[in-house]
Amino acid sequence: MSKPRHALVLRARSARIIAHVLTGRALDPALDEDRARHGRHGLVEELAIGTVRYAPRLLARTAALLDHPFRKSDQDLQALILMGLYQAWFMGTPAPVAVSEAVSAADALGKPWGKSALNAVLRAALAAEAREPYAGYNHPDWFVDRLKAAWPEEAWRAVLTANDERAPLTLRVDTRRITRDEYLGRLAEAGMAAYAHPVADSAVVLAQGALVPGLPGFSEGLVSVQDAAAQWAAPLLAPDPNDAVLDACAAPGGKTGHLAQFAPKAYVTAIDSDPGRVARLTETLARLQCDTRVRVMTQDLIKDPLEGRFQRILLDAPCSATGVIRRHPDIKLHRRATDLPPLRAAQTQLLDRLWQNLAPGGTMVYATCSVLPEENEDQVMNFLARTPDAREDPFRFPVGHERRAGWQILPGEAGMDGFYYARLVRRA
Repeated sequence: MSKPRHALVLRARSARIIAHVLTGRALDPALDEDRARHGRHGLVEELAIGTVRYAPRLLARTAALLDHPFRKSDQDLQALILMGLYQAWFMGTPAPVAVSEAVSAADALGKPWGKSALNAVLRAALAAEAREPYAGYNHPDWFVDRLKAAWPEEAWRAVLTANDERAPLTLRVDTRRITRDEYLGRLAEAGMAAYAHPVADSAVVLAQGALVPGLPGFSEGLVSVQDAAAQWAAPLLAPDPNDAVLDACAAPGGKTGHLAQFAPKAYVTAIDSDPGRVARLTETLARLQCDTRVRVMTQDLIKDPLEGRFQRILLDAPCSATGVIRRHPDIKLHRRATDLPPLRAAQTQLLDRLWQNLAPGGTMVYATCSVLPEENEDQVMNFLARTPDAREDPFRFPVGHERRAGWQILPGEAGMDGFYYARLVRRA
């Protein structure tokens, strides 16, 4: 295969990944499928992930330039248009080269008939940008409106900026088995630059991305990939030895594994409703060498309430995931304002039902990776108002914002994801 042809095939791969996202599929499974078929390639992933990250802006610039929208089966051509603009505007590729590469890649897709439209739309979009640069927010309007209502200007603008950045690769070190400094030494020996996270005691941040399975000690369970904000769940719940602990929405298992490592003498039960995700949870626990100390169950806790009492419950509730957009940029395309009412209803049901499983005197930590008050402090305030035997147990983190109830970390603060925590105690 000649080098030019090879380059076109790589762009076609990226276009197919982007097309999956444009037609409603999540980005991560589309990437995983491409890797399984063809192996990893940096250019493929840079083009696919970067284009999806800036898709709202790219789509806004091109929406009026197509006489007829591409059919669902031809969204790979739409993807080539967006990808060409991404190269020109964000990768520093000269505009004529970006246009030529995108147009030529239609051959690798087996759709040479689309080349004329690609060329025309790309040139028109580049000219329009030169006349009047894009002035939007690269996020859906509904989300921007809610951010503006919830946060002062400097905060909501900072969230939008952080969401357009690449998230760092942050690791959690199993400090029972190796100190963080020792692990930083192992990374240095492997030629990987990294530093200790400033506010999370078990967190290490890599200066550059890396293939996770090849990280020193990963296969032995010495480290896990976990954002620093998520690493506060276990110490906030703080199980005592012999406590019965429930991780109620546990998959894929990062927080479950941390709980088992943080409190090795506690009795941890991990539950999730999705059998596929439970399989990932089981694999994670096995790699961390915690599988013999955690009971794993598949159960829908809304449809099928749980029996038994626990001294500690972690409810990492289903949510809009608006705090992790920089890790999952397809959220910008897929999340809708209409998704929020059913999510809030599920959060309410889980809070009320799992509260009955919390032993008197026990502690529940309610967590989301959302930045929206309606899923966070509003949800907790409403719960406290309707639950006479519940009280908040306040705390402070070194980063973030105290709310009417709980604590909010916004995306980008200390390099962390957006995360919300509230700690609740059941009166004895």
